[in-house]
Amino acid sequence: MIKQTLYFGNPAKLSVANEQLRIVLAPGEDNPEPRVATRPLEDIGIVVLDSPQIQLTAPVLEGLMRFGAAVLVCDRRHLPSGLMLNMEGHSSQAERFRIHLSASLPLKKQLWQQTVSCKLRNQAAVLREVSGEETGNMLAWADRVRSGDPDNLEARGAVYYWQCYLRSSPGVNRDRYGDEPNAMLNYGYAILRAVIARALVSSGMHPSLGIHHRNKYNAYCLADDIMEPYRPYIDRLVYSIISEDPGATIEKTETKRRLLSVPVIDVDMGAVRRPLMVAAAETSSSLFKCLAGEARKIRYPEMRGDG
Repeated sequence: MIKQTLYFGNPAKLSVANEQLRIVLAPGEDNPEPRVATRPLEDIGIVVLDSPQIQLTAPVLEGLMRFGAAVLVCDRRHLPSGLMLNMEGHSSQAERFRIHLSASLPLKKQLWQQTVSCKLRNQAAVLREVSGEETGNMLAWADRVRSGDPDNLEARGAVYYWQCYLRSSPGVNRDRYGDEPNAMLNYGYAILRAVIARALVSSGMHPSLGIHHRNKYNAYCLADDIMEPYRPYIDRLVYSIISEDPGATIEKTETKRRLLSVPVIDVDMGAVRRPLMVAAAETSSSLFKCLAGEARKIRYPEMRGDG
């Protein structure tokens, strides 16, 4: 079942009654009177809080965590700045944590090799689709990635990829705090990160224990590892938004609406096409099987370059 993504960008009061999220929207231009709506907690996957005038009770957070939802809080720039997850996402949580912690370095390096190779192939598919750039070099790098990526082919691919991707935007570089499309990319990545982190927790793993990322200040190292092959889907979505509206910015309602659709983007897992949120669950499940010695390959989506 596809979980719902709820976005709150205007004043609202949130509470819980009978396992339902009760939403009271403040009066506005389109609604002179307060509006009330409800959503079953079990149907909610992601909640985005993007207004300083949102009031919510403690049972709201407890209920969302109990049913495995991810809660994103946005800052004054309307970019996601905080993420809350349920840390009891699996019935065998302690045992799965133990298996996760005991993963050997050679195994983690092999899993990172698979991750980088898939990311490079997906990036190549994006370039073929949106810009028609030469991608033979990226495909060659994908085939040459070694265990742990000691040659840093991921970084080499990133330099070429962003040069080509941003060629239609003179003077714009890939910069976390740079001009558009950077803010849109960051917003999409934040939604993606929440989807991946939620899937990892549901599979009984700790999102801070990465296979490659090791920043001691990063609580989501594993999520940042596993989301890498999924990033090109965000890049393709943002490119589509810009193509349809050259003046698109993250402040526009339609832009946010498109970016909030990230969990339901169609991706290809082998011969089957499914929503990204479902694919993320498969990826996380396969990752744990690799860590437990039950499988040797992570199941990642692979772009066909056909949109």
